Amino acid sequence: MRLFTAALATETNTFAPICIDRRAFEASLYAAPGEHPETPTLCTAPITVGRKVCAEKGWTLIEGTAAWADPAGLVNRQAYESLRDEILDQLRAAMPVDGVVMGLHGAMVADGYLDPEGDLLTRIRAIVGPDVLVCAEIDPHSHLTAKRVAAVDFFVVFKEFPHTDFVARAEDLWRIAVDTLEGRVKPVMSVFDCRMIDVFPTSREPMRSFVDRLMRMEADDPEILSLSVIHGFMAGDVPEMGTKTIAITDGQLEKGERLARDLGLELFSRRGTFMMPQIDEGEAIDRALANPRGPVVIADMWDNPGGGTAGDATVILAALLARGVENVALGMIWDPIAVQICLAAGTGAEIPLRFGAKSAPGTGSPIDGLVTVRRVVRNAEMRFGESVAPFGDAAHIHLDGIDIILSSVRVQSYDPSLFTALGIDPTTKHLLVIKSTNHFYAAFSKIASEILYCSAGSPYPNDPANTPYRRAPRAIWPIVEDPHGLAPLGLDAG
Repeated sequence: MRLFTAALATETNTFAPICIDRRAFEASLYAAPGEHPETPTLCTAPITVGRKVCAEKGWTLIEGTAAWADPAGLVNRQAYESLRDEILDQLRAAMPVDGVVMGLHGAMVADGYLDPEGDLLTRIRAIVGPDVLVCAEIDPHSHLTAKRVAAVDFFVVFKEFPHTDFVARAEDLWRIAVDTLEGRVKPVMSVFDCRMIDVFPTSREPMRSFVDRLMRMEADDPEILSLSVIHGFMAGDVPEMGTKTIAITDGQLEKGERLARDLGLELFSRRGTFMMPQIDEGEAIDRALANPRGPVVIADMWDNPGGGTAGDATVILAALLARGVENVALGMIWDPIAVQICLAAGTGAEIPLRFGAKSAPGTGSPIDGLVTVRRVVRNAEMRFGESVAPFGDAAHIHLDGIDIILSSVRVQSYDPSLFTALGIDPTTKHLLVIKSTNHFYAAFSKIASEILYCSAGSPYPNDPANTPYRRAPRAIWPIVEDPHGLAPLGLDAG
């Protein structure tokens, strides 16, 4: 067998003012064919898992380019087309192949392309023909368009949010691919549109039990090859945005259609109950100070670079400074200019510095102060599960009892190692402020005495009922209450 694999991924917040060019991919991950490291990034596990599978089977794996950019706004047209065509040219050179196994995100939007993944997969299908296996692993915060569904044999989706299972799901992807190529199964994919916009953290109920049940169903029924939930990405203003369910069965189309619909309607019946409770910055600080044990983690959940924002909001920091709160560490604020100033000043320097809140309205005001540069690090990194997340040149500054990390590459706060990388022991702090919606939970929950989800400012379109969408579907909850028309039938348990 000859298999081709490659990865092209980012997540596009169409409301974000920061555009992605080719340099953004190169800053996060750009690996030429065969040069991908042994450790996968979020959307490149099909490559590293594929190496092991093909080595065990004695098959030939032809690797194409792997490229990942941390989420932001619109992808530059030339950047997308050049990376797409690079991978397509590699596939053409690899022909003939028995299968194509891709690593994608699924929520990319590029200038001139509302569905880049659909465009890429359709072109892949045109190259390999109708009978060659095409499959991909995607992120649940994606848009499951009809175009991409038509182009592939099946998708496997991360089940967990935070995404701790991207390697395990890549193993599922390859398991189904191998069984298909060796004739043991005939995967059929069924999709149901839940017609809803919601957030589904698996670190809490009710989504925890729902996902556990999906995995039990897969284990107990050999006709069920994979069950997935596309959460959707509410900051992506595209025509097919929203939550969907996927059932992949072994040749059982009717069963798959029923499964996808039943699971989708169950999610819909619980709409609005999945999201973690949110508080404002004032209440978050009050509750943190009232807790005698540390560290207390405040998640600045909507200034999350993982959702495409800049990660430079200062709302919580300004509130802490105004109240004179000390023994705090904040990681991170994206400000490449401030980082360069700190690098030039050097460790130990005391300098006047303005930093933060440069990207957009709703992020607060820049912070001005006389800061001490405690440490500067070139090419800083933190852990993210089995992966590594770079945040570029970085500076640790101290201002009025608060340790602050400034970064030059936008990335969300995945792991406490972001603090130790800059010489801060997070376990000695009473209060940690991080920027992430929920990916932080797996690592930070191990050291936190309490976790508080804070909605501060308005850097992210987190209220879909009032978000000024131009392209997203209108017949979708919470824009309308009953898009399925279930209430007259007595079917709506919500």
